[in-house]
Amino acid sequence: MSLLCLADFKAQAQKQLSKTSWDFIEGEADDGITYNDNLAAFRRIRLRPRYLRDVSKIDTRTTIQGQEINAPICISPTAFHSIAWADGEKSTAKAAQKANICYVISSYASYTVEDIVAAAPGGLHWFQLYVQPDWDINKQMVQRIEALGFKALVVTVDAPVLGNRRGNKRSLLDLEANIKLKDLRSPGESKSGLPTPLSMPSTSSCWNDLPLLQSMTRLPIILKGILTKEDAELAVKHNIRGIIVSNHGGRQLDEVPASIDALREVVAAVNGKIEVYMDGGVRTGNDVLKALALGARCIFLGRPIIWGLACKGEDGVKEVLDILKEELHTCMALSGCRSVAEISPDLIQFSRL
Repeated sequence: MSLLCLADFKAQAQKQLSKTSWDFIEGEADDGITYNDNLAAFRRIRLRPRYLRDVSKIDTRTTIQGQEINAPICISPTAFHSIAWADGEKSTAKAAQKANICYVISSYASYTVEDIVAAAPGGLHWFQLYVQPDWDINKQMVQRIEALGFKALVVTVDAPVLGNRRGNKRSLLDLEANIKLKDLRSPGESKSGLPTPLSMPSTSSCWNDLPLLQSMTRLPIILKGILTKEDAELAVKHNIRGIIVSNHGGRQLDEVPASIDALREVVAAVNGKIEVYMDGGVRTGNDVLKALALGARCIFLGRPIIWGLACKGEDGVKEVLDILKEELHTCMALSGCRSVAEISPDLIQFSRL
């Protein structure tokens, strides 16, 4: 069967994965209001194409934190890729390197960061950090990723506690047991002082901790999970280099705004002082263009990457990225945009639907 769009990959992945694995990947908080609104919010936005423009050449390239990528479509940090494919994050990293886009590697990856980077040594890698209560551990992690050539540190801020994922509660215990039994990190990992894959971040982490973290690293720090102008303004005040507007894919606090809706508020608040990105609900190239028109520098993909991995491993991830890039290319041409720089707020309007 031909897989022509991200929805095709989702349907095929669900057939291939166990119910426990699928529930973990698709897990949503409470009633799934935010999970569903992440998708529905894009449908409330309409495009305003401009015609009679020379679109014989379309350029999807852009830069993030000074690094060029082939398309404004990157990979969000998601946990335990080996649930979907044996080589897990190593396959994901290889696909990202071939696509020349950024991959944010999760703190809760199935493999060590050394293994993942070795699989794709030429890739653009950022690292997702859940700040731990023990600052010696945070320092060790930062030093380790700097030595491996990571280009940014992504601090996830919206998970001081785990969201109320009812579906996961019905099946996650078996999954957690399997993960622990597999010991997904390398044998030497337990000696490094790093937390176990299922350890939780600090519940006391706050804005006052950021200067300490900044003193530990030369890397730009990106905050993932910002949804309000107040927190966006605080990020600028604290010399943060970027924001990923995100509601954790609707997995944390339910009934918060869809990411694409929160994006406008955050972009207005930072007023061009730092780069803003977003994840949550992107399923088509049209969605990518809408996010860029509202001020996102690029988008990050979570669940669709796992779908691609489950279907075809590295090739599946690359196909998901290629499909989205090709759809964006087509949408740009049909909207009269020859480059990412030409995508502006004038290209969209909000529907009453």
